[in-house]
Amino acid sequence: MTNSALPITAADIDAAARVIAPYAVRTPLLPSPALDALTGGRIFIKPEVLQRTGSFKFRGAFNKLSSIPQADRSKGVVAFSSGNHAQGVAAAARILGMKATIVMPADAPASKVARTRGYGAEVVLYDRDKEDREAIAKKIAGDSGATVVPPYDDVFVMAGQGTVGREIAEDMAALAVVPDIVSAQASGGGLIGGIATAVKARFSDAQIIVAEPAGFHDHELSLKAGKPVAHGNSGRTICDALMAQQPGDITFAVNRHLLAGAVSATDQEVMEAMAFAFRDLKLIVEPGGAVALAALLKGKIDARGKTVVIVLSGGNVDAELYAKVIS
Repeated sequence: MTNSALPITAADIDAAARVIAPYAVRTPLLPSPALDALTGGRIFIKPEVLQRTGSFKFRGAFNKLSSIPQADRSKGVVAFSSGNHAQGVAAAARILGMKATIVMPADAPASKVARTRGYGAEVVLYDRDKEDREAIAKKIAGDSGATVVPPYDDVFVMAGQGTVGREIAEDMAALAVVPDIVSAQASGGGLIGGIATAVKARFSDAQIIVAEPAGFHDHELSLKAGKPVAHGNSGRTICDALMAQQPGDITFAVNRHLLAGAVSATDQEVMEAMAFAFRDLKLIVEPGGAVALAALLKGKIDARGKTVVIVLSGGNVDAELYAKVIS
């Protein structure tokens, strides 16, 4: 399948970049001598922890909300999220003067719930073990006429997330450096799919590797099966942002063609990566934002002699948990 036949294209990401440019942070591409020495490669970090609301999610949320016709904006938006998408949608809605209602799990990190409310959104809590968040969101939308803003399985959301990859490609080209590997975390697959679309449009030989929490490896299973497959894990992971049961239909339509493979990291390995980021990179990274870094540090991404870009996708972590991790 040609890239032009996929649900999103590099042109869609270019359009999203123009929409979000006045509001989103263009995060830097940082070299890391410490990671170079540890891995034997040339490692760059894309720190979306520095993005507005503390994660890449603002990009896709703002692009999606901007696509809503003016006549429908007064009805507001509704989203479902464990935290980062929630904050992205809430912040974008405030900028655009729209009401936002966010359906969040009752066990979401308290800091994420508080910050979502801080952006002016109404938060509706639910039991993730007993209730269906999408059903709750759809009922709210049906009653109010609000537009549902999915966390990943939407072309506008995915194109917005793809601006991360567009910036990586542009900065690599400016350095006259060709990336061998680009790796980022995935829940539903919107970020990694958007990155893959943008990076491979400029560097067709680059390998895009998805990183997942151990036991929540639905992308790995789906890539092997050639169709979306659920991981079936009913437990928990410290990576609360990465607990989607299976890839989205739209996202997997992209990822099955553009991803080179999948890696995973245990909760312990993720915590070690968070501590490394604090100690050596001077960056605060949440568990769900550190999985690709954890895989790199454990040698699951072979960086020796290669140029590798690692995306740190979010930095929203409760202070109590973070204090335990870094100590």
